[in-house]
Amino acid sequence: MHVSGRLVVAAASVLGLTLTLGSPALADPSGPGDPGPGADDGAGLTAKRDDLTRYQAGRYVVMLAAPGASTYGKTRAATGKQFDAKGTGVASYTKKLRGSHDRLADDLGFDVEEHYTISANGFVADLTAKQATELATDRRVLMVQKDTIVHADTWNTPDFLGLTGKRGVWKQVGGQDRAGDGVVVGVIDSGIWPESKSFSGKPLTTKPQGRWGLKVNGRVTSMKKSDGNLFRGECEVGEEFAVTDCNSKLISARSFVKGYGENRTLEEDYLSARDGNGHGSHTASTAAGNPVRGVATEGIRFGDISGVAPGAKIAVYKALWATEDGRASGTTSDLVAAIEQAVTDGVDVLNYSISGPTDTTLEAAEIAFEGAAEAGVFVAASAGNEGPGASTVAHNSPWVTTVAASTHHSFENTAVLGNGDKLVGASISATALPSTRLVSAADAGDGTALCAPDSLDPAKVAGTVVVCERGGVDRVVKSEEVERAGGVGMLLVNVTEGSLDADFHAVPTVHVSHVDAPKVSAYLAAAGADATVSFVLGNQTGTVTPVPQIAGFSSRGPAASDDSDLLKPDVAAPGVSVLAAVAPPSNHGRDYDLYSGTSMAAPHVAGLAALVQGVHPAWTPMQIKSAMMTTAYDLKDASGKRSRDLFAQGAGHVDPKEFLDPGLFVLSDWEQWRGYVTGLGLDTGVPALAPNAVNLPSLAEGHVMTSATLNRTFTAARRGTWRVKVDVPGFRSSASRSTVSARRAGQETSIDFRFDRTIAPLSEWAFGHITLTGPTTVRLPVALRPVSVKAPTSVAGTGTDGSVTVPVTGGFTGDLAVARAGLVKGQVAEGAIEVGDYALECVTIGAGNDLAQFDLVAPDAKSDLDMYVYKSRTCDPGSVTAVAGEIATPSSGETFSLENAPAGTYLVEVDAFAAGDQGTPVPYSLRVYDLGGSPSVGNLKVDPDPVPVSTGKDTSFDLSWTGLDADAHYFGLLGYDGAPSSTYVYVDTATAP
Repeated sequence: MHVSGRLVVAAASVLGLTLTLGSPALADPSGPGDPGPGADDGAGLTAKRDDLTRYQAGRYVVMLAAPGASTYGKTRAATGKQFDAKGTGVASYTKKLRGSHDRLADDLGFDVEEHYTISANGFVADLTAKQATELATDRRVLMVQKDTIVHADTWNTPDFLGLTGKRGVWKQVGGQDRAGDGVVVGVIDSGIWPESKSFSGKPLTTKPQGRWGLKVNGRVTSMKKSDGNLFRGECEVGEEFAVTDCNSKLISARSFVKGYGENRTLEEDYLSARDGNGHGSHTASTAAGNPVRGVATEGIRFGDISGVAPGAKIAVYKALWATEDGRASGTTSDLVAAIEQAVTDGVDVLNYSISGPTDTTLEAAEIAFEGAAEAGVFVAASAGNEGPGASTVAHNSPWVTTVAASTHHSFENTAVLGNGDKLVGASISATALPSTRLVSAADAGDGTALCAPDSLDPAKVAGTVVVCERGGVDRVVKSEEVERAGGVGMLLVNVTEGSLDADFHAVPTVHVSHVDAPKVSAYLAAAGADATVSFVLGNQTGTVTPVPQIAGFSSRGPAASDDSDLLKPDVAAPGVSVLAAVAPPSNHGRDYDLYSGTSMAAPHVAGLAALVQGVHPAWTPMQIKSAMMTTAYDLKDASGKRSRDLFAQGAGHVDPKEFLDPGLFVLSDWEQWRGYVTGLGLDTGVPALAPNAVNLPSLAEGHVMTSATLNRTFTAARRGTWRVKVDVPGFRSSASRSTVSARRAGQETSIDFRFDRTIAPLSEWAFGHITLTGPTTVRLPVALRPVSVKAPTSVAGTGTDGSVTVPVTGGFTGDLAVARAGLVKGQVAEGAIEVGDYALECVTIGAGNDLAQFDLVAPDAKSDLDMYVYKSRTCDPGSVTAVAGEIATPSSGETFSLENAPAGTYLVEVDAFAAGDQGTPVPYSLRVYDLGGSPSVGNLKVDPDPVPVSTGKDTSFDLSWTGLDADAHYFGLLGYDGAPSSTYVYVDTATAP
């Protein structure tokens, strides 16, 4: 396991660990002490039991620390320009990276299956468990990620977004056919159905055609773009896909199946860019599909439809493949390869309606997106469909625009129960249903209410309307089961909060909310066999359903991956019952269908980004993101009032009528992004930057103790003066400047915003806004959570009997309860090693562990020691089963915490990277504490208990212990009611009091 060489530091977070600065939670880094005696720079890492990375033989995506070509200093694009894969030095640099991949493979004895050198630096390989573990602890390696399966997460939407009409945005940009003109939208998804009218175009020829000189040479396509760069694509030939399937709309089509495997694809899918699912065609046509007149589906006439940016070109990257359950899925390795290819080709915008992790941004696709953003590519990603639960939002990195889903139109009919109750619900049915017997699926089949295939009894269902509960199986499958059993209608009920979806069902269906579901149950119980229902067309309740509302399924913040200090999602866009092109064979023969999901919301934003770039080709991805966020407006709640839930809507609903002229930008760049990554545990060479210090058009602070100050820099897009107003209920808010004045575009103004808690409830989020009013209105969302106390991250004492004073500052007035755990005696191993060498120490963690604390102390403060922690069956290095954490910062020592550590044996590798004043060998002292798995001793006491505190006032309490063994090291933990922070307690009895 010995590691040699040092390029860029790797850290536990790259293995899927959840990290914070300090451990287990940052309390007051400015206070006395530090997270542990091993972390003299205050940088400790924390993980949880489930985060142990157990490497097994398989295919892995390996990301390296050295930058890819789009982020390398000598080959990255100049400021305001897009990366050119054919630019000076790119070929030689990418060749150098491939060579480094091959050398690493030769050293460890594996073959590289695929290289990444543009948007990221990495490769794909089939590895043994030992090889994966070796790579995970190599300093040259950023992350080793198992190649896993991920899943795919507009009719009147142009009208709803204000694109149409005499004063619409399309008119402003020169007409519908000029919306996105000269821009290429890349879509990473399940492919495309090229015969759809949404993707029709003129045949490609070898002779340049049109304004942008689009042409084809063999299978290779090329087009000049509005930003002055060149797009180079390919019409990949494959199953039922020829070069001639590309045209002046669909200018490139590729597929990626190496990671997924051809043998896993369904017979109904196509080994080509042709869509075997429908999801990819839907997202592509939503973003940039052609105007299509007279669309009708299942007898419903929808009229004219269009993509958001019909003037843009489409480049397809199929990396999702149809599955038996009707979804589309792909592997991480294929998705990263698709991102890599899209950046190489020169797309301007990428749509990514695909799931992602919620607990980390240090994931292969997110890292590749960082390279894409540096290359000048705007990335729109779906927030996820796991709402309405908290901290379910995915794609939490600052360089991606994360999109929530909203309603935009209500397809509604009314279910009238036999008792006269009128329940409005989602329904596309054009057929009314007279009074008909109503039965529950739970009483008419196998005892469940889900209406799964073959679950209903035809003898009980024939001629009835069946009440089916949402969940378990696809919504349309439920109505098909009702039809199979002879039912004539379905009343679909939500049992928990969720969206209402107007699907094309097999029988007339009304889909009602979780609020109305109990009314149905109560009526069935009261009426019994006499229960009836009728379906009436339209909303007959007399109450208009407000739009836009956030969709129930849309994933919510706060962002778990950023300790709640980075606000996600970013914006909301239409994502419920969106009509767009699909693949007919997998969609009941339909050319156009209604889909719902944040997958449908993201391509609206991708299309809008193309529209913006067509007007402002020099704008960067972050300028487009800022313009969208700062001009967004609030959605509505179910009562029609303004929604204030920033974790649902982010900055709000996108507003194309405003974002072309935002007035001011709030911009972040690659240096801030790398600082952000460093702060998460990966040493990028840029100093760490807290998530809420990244200059984003939103502000969040999850640990406000009496007050917080956050800074934002505004960059003028035009001349003007804006008045600054700050309003967060429960806080007294102020700004360091009352106005922003700019004499020219590009002028920057920095403002500190201070928030002092007044009446905001502890541990509850307060939502508000910063609003700048002038030639334009610029609005930034603010989310703050006050906590009860500011306390030191750690305190240290000495002696077998003794005490230490713990200073705290109150976040409220009252009595503060202080919980305590420990003290526990440490397992200590000491020694000295030569620079470049390592030592292995074996320790044991007992059953019932709450926190395993690993502290590597450097007696020589100028030396540099690193630590790697492994779960193992025995003390033999050959029996390692998992990587728990790797901590290799430039500090002298290291500290690592593992919550709820599995009982058993752990191996700790101590590496000597550099000697200090004492020279070599380098001394070390490893101290491992088993809190919860070993007996607590010392009778740890708090005095006074509870601790009286006052808002904003400094005070303290005494922490005492007694009866400890001499010449030992002890560890304990303090927790505070109403605060997510804690204080580490260290007692050293080897030092005289």
